[in-house]
Amino acid sequence: MNNLYHRIRRRATLSLALAAACCALPLGSAHAQGKFPNHPIQVIVCYAPGGTGDVFARVVSEKLGTALGQSIVVENRPGAGGMIGTQMVAKAAPDGYTLLLGQTGEIAINKALMKTKVVDPEKDLATVALVGKVPLALVVRGDAPYANARALTDAMQANAPGLSFASAGIGTPGHLAGEQLKLATHSSIVHVPYKGASVALADLLGGHVTYFFSGMPAAVPHIKSGRLRLLAVSTANRTPSSPDTPTVAESGQPGFDFALWGGFFAPAGTPRDIVQLLNREINKVLAIPEVRDRLAAEGTDIVASNPEQFAAFVQTEMRKYEKIIRDTGVKGE
Repeated sequence: MNNLYHRIRRRATLSLALAAACCALPLGSAHAQGKFPNHPIQVIVCYAPGGTGDVFARVVSEKLGTALGQSIVVENRPGAGGMIGTQMVAKAAPDGYTLLLGQTGEIAINKALMKTKVVDPEKDLATVALVGKVPLALVVRGDAPYANARALTDAMQANAPGLSFASAGIGTPGHLAGEQLKLATHSSIVHVPYKGASVALADLLGGHVTYFFSGMPAAVPHIKSGRLRLLAVSTANRTPSSPDTPTVAESGQPGFDFALWGGFFAPAGTPRDIVQLLNREINKVLAIPEVRDRLAAEGTDIVASNPEQFAAFVQTEMRKYEKIIRDTGVKGE
């Protein structure tokens, strides 16, 4: 009886010790044992459906869910220049089940532009994987008297009367690209902000403004129809989707480089092994020909990266836009 009692006591002590050891494991170690993911993942997009980030999120999530064996739900949370969705993710549990498809505006621009408290991407979010970059298209009406970007900038430098440029809103990449071009040409061109790209495009087509740095996907149908003329792309290098189109930098504005980009973020503190797993699987998805073709149709230059490379890219972009905002004197709303 005594021996039985001691055996039971030893087993109970061993069980308690094992339980304590498991509890002492870092959170990442527990997940490394194959427990992630064991329920659906949510991906937040900060703008309405149909935009570049929404396309990135949905195209990648469809294949990523299959690879991870869990459904991935894409949810649009627009408002406040992207801050509503960004704050939602920053405050979520750091367990890999809530992700952000973050883009240029809310990640690289808002901290330098907005007076109210915003998310600090370097402190409040963890970089997971960059999806890609989409150039802005410098477009004018199809019947405008500008055959190329240099002709437009010459008119700006001469302060030709009646010049104006549209943007999808104050502080958007297209607005800052326009302000940078204005600064470089010492122009007094008027900025006309709109509440969204579709309204800005409509007024450009109507002849109410001179030019617009539009997202490439929104401009392409009008370029193909001849209603808009594509003068240049805003990125440092030509885009594979339109290799014959020069860059603004090639057109007399060296160093000019603006892009709409998007990538996946997690709340700060998300275990490293989860971040690495997600990064690995997202990069595999981006290598699938079907996915590459779908994103290329949007003018996307896919950029594979590890979390550290993506973090370095975000830091570079934040510093770049801080300088542009300071140099151009742009103020947030």
